[in-house]
Amino acid sequence: MRSHIKLGRIAGIEIGLHYSWFVIALLIAFSLATHFRSVNPAWNIAWVWAAAVITSILFFATLLLHELAHSLVAISRGLRVRAITLFALGGVSQIESEAQDARSEFWIAIVGPLTSFLIGVLCLGIAAALGWTPGREPSTPVPAVLIWLGYINISLAAFNMIPGYPLDGGRILRAVAWWITHSMERATRIAATNGQVVAFLFILYGIYRVFVGANLGGLWIAFIGWFLLDAARSTYIQVGIAAGLRGHRVADFMERECPSVPGYLSVRDFVDEYLLHSANRCFIVVQDRNPVGMVTAADVKTIPRNRWTQASLQSIMHGLDKMTTVPPDMPVMQALEVMGREHVKELAVVSGGKLEGIFSRNQIARFLQINPGFDDSRDRAA
Repeated sequence: MRSHIKLGRIAGIEIGLHYSWFVIALLIAFSLATHFRSVNPAWNIAWVWAAAVITSILFFATLLLHELAHSLVAISRGLRVRAITLFALGGVSQIESEAQDARSEFWIAIVGPLTSFLIGVLCLGIAAALGWTPGREPSTPVPAVLIWLGYINISLAAFNMIPGYPLDGGRILRAVAWWITHSMERATRIAATNGQVVAFLFILYGIYRVFVGANLGGLWIAFIGWFLLDAARSTYIQVGIAAGLRGHRVADFMERECPSVPGYLSVRDFVDEYLLHSANRCFIVVQDRNPVGMVTAADVKTIPRNRWTQASLQSIMHGLDKMTTVPPDMPVMQALEVMGREHVKELAVVSGGKLEGIFSRNQIARFLQINPGFDDSRDRAA
């Protein structure tokens, strides 16, 4: 999930917000205002809204701390974390590769709920130090804010420990299964299958809640279940594809037949003379018979049609000196990780200083479309 608004960096990790965050932030603020007003009718409207807004901001700050805990442990285990994005259902740490062992997976997963639990206990402890006692509503905003943050973070820790992948509890289940089976693929399938069961239970419970009168609350639970179901199913499919791709190299999928086109050619002539009459989607731009760049159909779309006549291929190409390069014998899964890390759609395949071809996700996708049973057959063979 990509962030739409960048907030800055913490420990080298980009922090951002997804647009859906604003929707849930407003809902939480309005819900808290209603809550504070009902339990503290003596508060004036300014106190109510100040407490609601501050609490909602601090809540998302605690979510950020939860994700930072995941990310910092991942970094300590040798993994690279690209970003943390807060969105409607909480937050997500974009860790670029999987943990290399069950122990790392376990600690990366469990540190998030532990952090939320400790934050919750700390907030309740500070509220108690300020004079609050359990079972009694506080009369001032500061303890009220701390109490809500305390209970919600403890609840968040408990929710995340549900053993449904991709929740933290599901990842802990995967780590345990990985340790027992000594196979990350089998462990991921176990966790993803369990995640689908948990998701179905969420959906059924949400529907039940709708029928007994909890309309919005029931729909929200069902929506969370649908989100978990989609994520678990996607993970199950991805692990099958990854198992099938394991053992394959970039050379097995790269596009070798990339026709050469002169760099001085206009985009209009390129489309009319080459792109419309060729099944190739990748072309090598040459200058003085030397390859200098690459151009694809997607690059043509980056320039308005009314400029096709004036613009040359050199103006829209990807220069080979600026492209990320990989050797033809690199494992496919490693090449895909490079693409994700560098935020690129194509990789130049170079051997001995010579351009051998182009590797992209589209080639993987076309192969899987032609061979729909590819991942299943490889998994059965394993």
